[in-house]
Amino acid sequence: LVGVYTNRHGERWELQLKGSGKTPYSRNGDGRAVLRSSVREFLCSEAMHYLGIPTSRAASLVVSDDDVWRDQFYNGNIKKERGAIVLRLAKSWFRIGSLEILAHSGELDLLRRLLDFIIQEHFPSIPMNDSNRYLEFFSTVVSETANLISLWMSVGFAHGVCNTDNFSLLSITIDYGPFGFMDSYDPNFVPNTSDDERRYKIGNQASVGQFNLSKLLQALKPLLDPRQKQLASQILKGYDEHYYSRFTELFKTKLGLLGENENDNYLIAFLLKVSLLC
Repeated sequence: LVGVYTNRHGERWELQLKGSGKTPYSRNGDGRAVLRSSVREFLCSEAMHYLGIPTSRAASLVVSDDDVWRDQFYNGNIKKERGAIVLRLAKSWFRIGSLEILAHSGELDLLRRLLDFIIQEHFPSIPMNDSNRYLEFFSTVVSETANLISLWMSVGFAHGVCNTDNFSLLSITIDYGPFGFMDSYDPNFVPNTSDDERRYKIGNQASVGQFNLSKLLQALKPLLDPRQKQLASQILKGYDEHYYSRFTELFKTKLGLLGENENDNYLIAFLLKVSLLC
């Protein structure tokens, strides 16, 4: 993260570099990015934006003079590639994992301070003096995550690595790694060649989203009283309804269906099955 920019419209954007090298938070990698993946992120994040799907954006792409060594297909064939750096921006880069790691390490005071900061900066409809503000925050993230994944499904987009560290608290598409679009309908479509267990296949995205939200709830529980914990569990149970309602709405629009009909869901499922057989 290199800074925060406020444009002439008063919009606040956090600027982040991908591929610029190691940071204090780097793991075992070199912190670099190759040109091919950088171009893909630039193009896809802009495409997603113009498809009307909440996403990070790409502001610039610079080719690096550094050589980067990568095993593209994870088959032991390491090759030298041209490096690149992407300047990308988002309203926020905070993820479910940002809260999860603090709860896991027992840093509850820092967890509360960070959560209050996120709510104050990015969830203005939630009053800071509301004793149920964490509950309201969780409810918003649950419904918006369901909305985001239904939008992904409506265009056949598979993220590829749907772990808690890649799920935005603002429910935007972030961290374009091994993503892909289906050429034809296949619920087993996996764009990630290293995902041998098909954990993040496109047909699993909705359920993985719910799993990640359960991890968010687990991180929030130390800050909730018994009544709020019970209500939060009920909110999480409503995720399925949020998702399928939005999913149905989007697919009815794609099919040009008007009004409400009890057979709409059957028709959508039937057409998807037909697509799978074709």
